[in-house]
Amino acid sequence: MLRGALHVHSTYSDGEFTLAELRDELSAAGCRFACITDHSDWFDAPKLEGYVDECRRLSDDDFLFIPGLEYSCANRMHILGYGVSAPIESDHPETVIAEIRRLGGLAVVAHPKNDAFEAIEQFDPLPDGLEVWNTKYDGQYAPRPGTFALLARLQARKGDLRAFYGLDLHWRKQNRRLFVDVIGETLDADAVLSALGRGDYEATKDGLRFPSTGRLPAAALARFERVHARSRRMRGAIGTIKSLVDRTGLGVPDLVKAQLRRIF
Repeated sequence: MLRGALHVHSTYSDGEFTLAELRDELSAAGCRFACITDHSDWFDAPKLEGYVDECRRLSDDDFLFIPGLEYSCANRMHILGYGVSAPIESDHPETVIAEIRRLGGLAVVAHPKNDAFEAIEQFDPLPDGLEVWNTKYDGQYAPRPGTFALLARLQARKGDLRAFYGLDLHWRKQNRRLFVDVIGETLDADAVLSALGRGDYEATKDGLRFPSTGRLPAAALARFERVHARSRRMRGAIGTIKSLVDRTGLGVPDLVKAQLRRIF
């Protein structure tokens, strides 16, 4: 097994960790690889070349960076291109998905918004995966069961569409305990991406394990619904307080923001 982290950002876009710091942090957590997905619209050609080169220089027999990009599409939809580090001149999600696949990567819809579910169901082509738990967007305590239901509907059209589990790691104080265990021992980008595409992995968090199929028992989904609803209410209350504070012009102190990111 090779443990890794998916959906990770660095200082090449809006993350707080340098690539070297990410290697140290994730290695200490037992990871052997990380799929880096910095935002595509932060790059020009020289910066992109430097990004890919640094990922290569910081990779060795102990730890592997797999450079990729997160593409911003229309209606604030984001598509992860795992293993793809080339610009795509379109903001149409279906075009981006097709181009990622043409370039040999995996196309995964990131943290899908509830009001985008209907549109995603009409995609042609469908992506390779759907991010069913994003611990930045959904919170660290539970995923949204509705996203698993969306996945099941998509799998009725594309049976090998995978459930992906991403940290969406940006901040130093952010919770980062959701990892994936890939079947295999070859620490190589092609081998890891192939295993992800085949579904030869499962996610792990706090002793719980989640399959690449995304098929969970009804009891587990019901529990996640309760936990996520409670977390959503707490996050909503904090968001309201933040808005009120922002209106005063004072803003929330960075130290307070960091602690809230650690909790939620």
